[in-house]
Amino acid sequence: MTDNSLAPFDIAMPAITPQEAVRPSAPAGIFVTYCESPVGLLRVSGTDEYVQEVHFLENAEVHSTFAATPALPSVAIQAIKQLQEYIAGTRRIFDFPMQQQGTPFQQIVWQELVKIPFGKTISYLELSRRLGDSKVIRAAASANGKNQLAIVVPCHRVIGSNNDLIGYAGGLWRKRWLLEHENKIANGVQTLF
Repeated sequence: MTDNSLAPFDIAMPAITPQEAVRPSAPAGIFVTYCESPVGLLRVSGTDEYVQEVHFLENAEVHSTFAATPALPSVAIQAIKQLQEYIAGTRRIFDFPMQQQGTPFQQIVWQELVKIPFGKTISYLELSRRLGDSKVIRAAASANGKNQLAIVVPCHRVIGSNNDLIGYAGGLWRKRWLLEHENKIANGVQTLF
């Protein structure tokens, strides 16, 4: 089902200069849309049935990414709405349909990430222990870094054993913002770092 009433969710992309090529359309069967956030522009993509990506766009990527899909499926609108609610501090858990491709081990790691409560953190060592073997710490960290559903599958909630901010594909400044945002909502105004 598609919905053409995107006024509250239609996020304007930065204008392309005349020297830049026209943005290509997404591959057939895939939607692409964008969501503004305090941690930069998010690209959200997927199928009519599920979201497969929430990706932080770096400045260099903005003009080389796909054009927004004009008619979005309801799952895309639901995802954007939930991301906006998270940013506004009114949502802690995402429940829109989502799926990402990965190995069986990566899928297990991503399932474990979703169990980390909003406003809480665990270490990479604790993550590996929860997976049943503290020796898989590097593999768990690698799987964490391959997560394609930023914010939604909360890989930002995994930190170093000494509480240091380490290892975030979206950039440590974003990890800090997300953790402080969640902590402020879950525990009142405080600063973690």
